Amino acid sequence: MVMNNFEHELQRQLDTLPKEKQPQRDLWKGIELSLEAENPAESRSGLHAKHIALAASFALVAMVSWFTFKPIEPQTHDSLTGQSLVTALSNQHQQQMNALLVKFEGQPAVTENWQQQLQELDSAANAIKAALEEDPDNTALLKMLQNVYQQQMMLVERVHAPKWQQI
Repeated sequence: MVMNNFEHELQRQLDTLPKEKQPQRDLWKGIELSLEAENPAESRSGLHAKHIALAASFALVAMVSWFTFKPIEPQTHDSLTGQSLVTALSNQHQQQMNALLVKFEGQPAVTENWQQQLQELDSAANAIKAALEEDPDNTALLKMLQNVYQQQMMLVERVHAPKWQQI
């Protein structure tokens, strides 16, 4: 019954709106000038410049990523398998968590129980590590461990710097 009244009121308000809305000025002049100014040779060179700029920015990102990449251990990732991979992932995560906690030290948290949530995720990580001791090359378990680590990082970031506080 309430929804029915709401629908009738909504329809009544929609019926009072004008059917058409005219622009406040003539838009065709700007469209015409835009079409006349566009020269096929100019548009090709503009497109070429955009492709060059896109390629240059991609190359810059690739170079920065390449030079800032830090391996987990002096060994290559290919040589890490089994328990050594789990240990390396855990060590890397611990270093990242420590750095993140130092970054947000002194900032108030948005929620009170974030540390309890962090401990619950830590318990999940420990359970996955225990399962990995039985089957150290199980990629599904490794992905689950990485996912839990990622959730812990996101939790710390969200309670200390939520998106609604960022500009």
